[in-house]
Amino acid sequence: MRPAALIETAPAKVNLSLRVFGRRPDGYHELVSLVTFAACGDRVSLLPGRELALNVSGPQAAQIGDNADNLVLKAARALAERLPSVSLGTFDLDKRLPVAAGLGGGSADAAAALRLLARANNLATADMRLYEAARATGADVPVCLECRPRLMAGIGDRLSEPLDLPRLDAVLVNPGVPLSTKLVFAGWTGAAALVPADFAVPPKLGKEQLFDYLATEPNDLEAAAMKLAPVVADAIAALRGLRGCRLARMSGSGATCFGLFVTAAEAEAAASALRRTYPSWWIQPTALG
Repeated sequence: MRPAALIETAPAKVNLSLRVFGRRPDGYHELVSLVTFAACGDRVSLLPGRELALNVSGPQAAQIGDNADNLVLKAARALAERLPSVSLGTFDLDKRLPVAAGLGGGSADAAAALRLLARANNLATADMRLYEAARATGADVPVCLECRPRLMAGIGDRLSEPLDLPRLDAVLVNPGVPLSTKLVFAGWTGAAALVPADFAVPPKLGKEQLFDYLATEPNDLEAAAMKLAPVVADAIAALRGLRGCRLARMSGSGATCFGLFVTAAEAEAAASALRRTYPSWWIQPTALG
């Protein structure tokens, strides 16, 4: 009797803020970012077996490159290096998020793959080998393991304890232009600053207090992304012009942007209005938290 496939969601990662403090000698940049996760994302399933394989389908599958470079396989191999007895199998990735979009889609997929392997092999979710494999796979993978709001620092390797943020209703918008994270960071021209020794958000933020906090914490990569893809500025302007939008900015290294609203009804109405004006854009109302 064949085992049943195990299924995990891979929620989109949204950088509510992203501060860059300078380039390190190894080429990476020091940053601090407030990260949360959306109610939308990819779906990853695992059919346990001996051989490691990956199938990709879904509305965004055409954007995926060679399967051999996929972070799902990289994560599985990283775990197998640390746990040679691990049982692997065939992964199926239902790709729904845009690629190279500032939503951490590949990292979320890799983290979902590690959670699936933990379930298939009866590994505790706190097993350090999972986190070691996540770090070896990519800078954003560790924060995606638990999919809970946190502050990231360093190159993404320093994580705060999970944060209790209020639900945010949002509209995610991708204008259909992929952006290279490497090129966006290379285009950052800010002055190096002292990295905070301690990074924290005020405790017990309500929704209004969170809006006020975010107003003072921008995404420092927006200017660099707009030079590479001016349509990012168009997307932000379109979001800011919507009724009820409290804040609009780019997520991560782009090109996906988000608008924050007070209610889900406002976000749904805003998404409908955007679709009428920009029918070719990827537009998704969702909840963040």
